Amino acid sequence: MKYVDEYRDPEVVWQLAAQIRRLVRRPWNIMEICGGQTHAIMRFSLDSLLPPQIRLIHGPGCPVCVTPVEIVDRAIELAGRPRVMLCSFGDMLRVPGSRKDLFTAKSEGADIRVVYSPLDALRLAQENPDREVVFFAIGFETTAPANAMALRLAKQRGVKNFSVLVAHVLVPPAIEAILQAPGCQVQGFLAAGHVCTVMGLEAYRPIAEKYRTPIVVTGFEPVDILQGILCCVRQLEQGRHEVENAYGRSVRPEGNRHAQRQIEEVFQLADRKWRGIGLIPASGLELRPPYWEFDAVRRFGLEGLVAEEPAECLAGQVLQGQKRPPECALFGLQCTPEHPQGAPMVSAEGVCAAYYRYRRNLDAAGSLKKGP
Repeated sequence: MKYVDEYRDPEVVWQLAAQIRRLVRRPWNIMEICGGQTHAIMRFSLDSLLPPQIRLIHGPGCPVCVTPVEIVDRAIELAGRPRVMLCSFGDMLRVPGSRKDLFTAKSEGADIRVVYSPLDALRLAQENPDREVVFFAIGFETTAPANAMALRLAKQRGVKNFSVLVAHVLVPPAIEAILQAPGCQVQGFLAAGHVCTVMGLEAYRPIAEKYRTPIVVTGFEPVDILQGILCCVRQLEQGRHEVENAYGRSVRPEGNRHAQRQIEEVFQLADRKWRGIGLIPASGLELRPPYWEFDAVRRFGLEGLVAEEPAECLAGQVLQGQKRPPECALFGLQCTPEHPQGAPMVSAEGVCAAYYRYRRNLDAAGSLKKGP
């Protein structure tokens, strides 16, 4: 608890907020990329401590939320096939596909197992040689090394009944896509510390320079987030646009070289669709040719299975920071954690889930809703 208390110390939080208030002179829009940061901001009401000139915009940093409908549909299709055991992280089970979700498929008899690691799925494949075990591999750069390790072990051990449905996405191309979008209002970014712990800082430097936008790497506790905002505001007020590491206790500039080598051996860059956003070039990972035998899409012939996003859900605009969840007519009514219409309401890092949990009594303007 000492470690946690240190980074939630109310006195330090107030001091950082006071520094931001003294520093700011003009309005600034800052986007926190990671959904974990969004939940911390909502949980601790950190935005209420900031001066009115600072507007926080919530970004698409939730891998569950940005997994496109067609990949969810592919997972559901796989789970329904004979002799297939689909292994997934638990928060993917309620993500809507075009017709249903994995939770419904499981209730209909599909063999779907919740696991906590790709190594759990590999172990199930070894223990069930008569079954085809497919691991639903989602996540940003943070989960890619463990998935790469599981695939390397499967290859070394000659496990023939193991494959992966790859849905990995990368943060830097998403930041660039946001900055290129028409009407972009983001002037600075808080980058996700856990991603940079793996990948380091170098991929962000060309983006900061090209778009003249500061990018500050920070963590997930109140002190971390306010320290990151302070660094970002200081750069904006001084007219600087650098990549700054405000999470030095975890992030090294070069990242984790061993983890990077694991990723590079198994994966290569690929164009990837993002739920509600569309195709972002070179924003995902796919298996390299030596590992194609473990590609579930190739193994089960799923290349032709495509699906469109539902038009009535505003998840894409929410994920790009163009709208806040209360601005969606479905929020809190037809769309709840029990009956989600979009992925951001499902995930533990989803922005709609954060608003539902901590801010559901606020209207679209941020005011307390009137009673009946």
